[in-house]
Amino acid sequence: MAHARYKQLVDRFAADIRAGALKPGTRLPTHRQLAVKQGLALATATRVYAELEAMGLVSGETGRGTFVRETALPPDQGVDLHAVAAGVVDLNFNYPSLPEQTRLLSSALRRLAGSGDLEALLRYQPHAGRPHERATVARHLLSRGLSVTADQVLIVSGAQHGLAATAMALLHPGDVVATDALTYSGFKVLAENQRLELAAIPLSEEGPDLDALEKLCKKRRVRAVYAMPTLHNPMGWVMKLEQRKKLVAIARQYGLLIIEDAAYAFLAENPPPPLAALAPELTVYVSGLSKSVATGLRVGFVAAPSHWAPKVERAIRATTWNTPGIMTGIACGWIDDDTVARLEAEKRADARSRQAMARKTLRGLHTISHPASYFLWLPLPEEVRADQVAMALLHQNVSVSTAEPFAVSEHVPHAIRLALGSVEPEALQAALKIVRKVIEGYAY
Repeated sequence: MAHARYKQLVDRFAADIRAGALKPGTRLPTHRQLAVKQGLALATATRVYAELEAMGLVSGETGRGTFVRETALPPDQGVDLHAVAAGVVDLNFNYPSLPEQTRLLSSALRRLAGSGDLEALLRYQPHAGRPHERATVARHLLSRGLSVTADQVLIVSGAQHGLAATAMALLHPGDVVATDALTYSGFKVLAENQRLELAAIPLSEEGPDLDALEKLCKKRRVRAVYAMPTLHNPMGWVMKLEQRKKLVAIARQYGLLIIEDAAYAFLAENPPPPLAALAPELTVYVSGLSKSVATGLRVGFVAAPSHWAPKVERAIRATTWNTPGIMTGIACGWIDDDTVARLEAEKRADARSRQAMARKTLRGLHTISHPASYFLWLPLPEEVRADQVAMALLHQNVSVSTAEPFAVSEHVPHAIRLALGSVEPEALQAALKIVRKVIEGYAY
C-alpha cells in the first residue's frame, strides 16, 4: 500500500509539472514537510523527490531546497550542435569564422588540384599521417611552446577524435579521471561512452584547487587528470606557471597520466609553457584547427610520449584508419605558408573585440572570462535560476547554455555560458542586451 501511495504521489507531481500547474522555479515543500503532509516516512518522501529528479522534473539544491525545473528547455543545452531555428541568435556553440576563409579554401583547393601529389591523397594514408605532414605539425607546435619530434605527432580527425583516441589507447573502463568540477562537455560525453569515472576537482575563478586534487589522489586510485590549462572551456582562465608546476608535481608523485586539451590555447598570447613541455613523459597534448581555422576542417593532432604513441596510433586505426588525405593536405599547406598563423592572430583580435563588447554590455553583472576568450561565464544572482533564464532567452530568440552540461559534481551552479564567436558583432551586441535585461528582470 505504501508503495502504491509513493508511486501515486510521484505521478501526481509529474502530471502537475508537465501540465504547468507547478511552474518552473517553484520551490517544493521540504522532505520533512512533504512527509508530514502526506503521512509518509521521511525516507519515502526523499525517494519521491529522488525519482522526480531522475525524471528531470525537479532539482535538489543543497541549502536551498527542491525546485521545479524548466522542462521545455532543449535537453543537454550546450552539448550538442543542435539545429538552431531561423532567427535564433546562437550563443550556445562556438564556430568562429572570418570573412576571408571561403576565399582561402577556394585557393587551397586549386593549389591542391595542381600539385603532383593528388593521386596519393585518394589512397589510404599511414594511420598517424605521412612523415612530412607529421613534421609540419611538429613545427607548428613550436609556436605553442611545445618541442616534439615528428614521430611523437599523430594526426587525427579533430581534437575530439584526438581525445577519444587517447582515452581508448591509454585508459580502461572504470578508471578514475580527475577533472575540473566544470569541464568541457565533450569530454564528459567521451567519459560516459568509455565508462570512465570522472572525479571533480573544485575550482576557483583562477583555476583548479590542486590541494583538493592531491587529497583525492591520497584517498583514491586516480589514473589520469584531464586539464585545460590555457583558455579553459567554459571558464576561460589560464593557469599560472606555479599552478602548472604544482599539477605536474602531483602527477609525478601519484603516477598520473595528464591529458592536456589545448583546443583554444591559440587565443592566449605568451601563456606559460604547456603541461606537455613541463612533463613530456606524462602528458598527451591534444589540439586541432577547428577553432583556430574552421570547424569544418576536421584536422587535429596528438603529441604523445614515444612510449605511448604506438598505442594511440592503434586507436586511430580502430576508429578512422587515417585522417582524410585531402583535409590533411589543406591543413599542412596552410601551416607551411603561415595562413594558420595569420588566421590565429586575426581570431585573437576578434575574440578580444567581442570579449570587450560583452564586458561593457554586461557591466555590473558578475562575469568570468579571459580578455581573449570566445567564452564568457556568467554566474547568476542567488535568487535567479539558470533554467528559467535560458528558457526566457530562448523565447526571445537567444540560445545559451546552462552550467549543467559542464558540471562533473552533483552541485550544478546557477550560471550560463555565452559563446561569443558564432554570430556577427551587431547581432551579438543586441543579444547581449537581451541577456542583461532578462537576468535583471529575474534579479530585481
